[in-house]
Amino acid sequence: MTLEPLSDNVCIEPQEEAETRIGAIIVPDTAKEQPQIGTVIAAGPGKRGDDGERRPLAVKTGDTVIYSKYGGTEFDMDGTEYRVMRESDILAIVS
Repeated sequence: MTLEPLSDNVCIEPQEEAETRIGAIIVPDTAKEQPQIGTVIAAGPGKRGDDGERRPLAVKTGDTVIYSKYGGTEFDMDGTEYRVMRESDILAIVS
């Protein structure tokens, strides 16, 4: 299946966090925070400005990004969890 975001939307694959331990206690998945870092899998063509010209996105496929905690929409495709969000929900590019 192919995924092609529209406008200024970006598809991100969240990075899984390592198993969390506090001393000898393993923290269950339900108590973990949602990841806020991931890899851009696909990016839309950009948003149109008032003049009708497309504004290119600052992120591109393959970039590692930090995004807002509750931004975007989660979905599952072929057993992998993804998140689609607007470029404005991306806070930084990790280099």
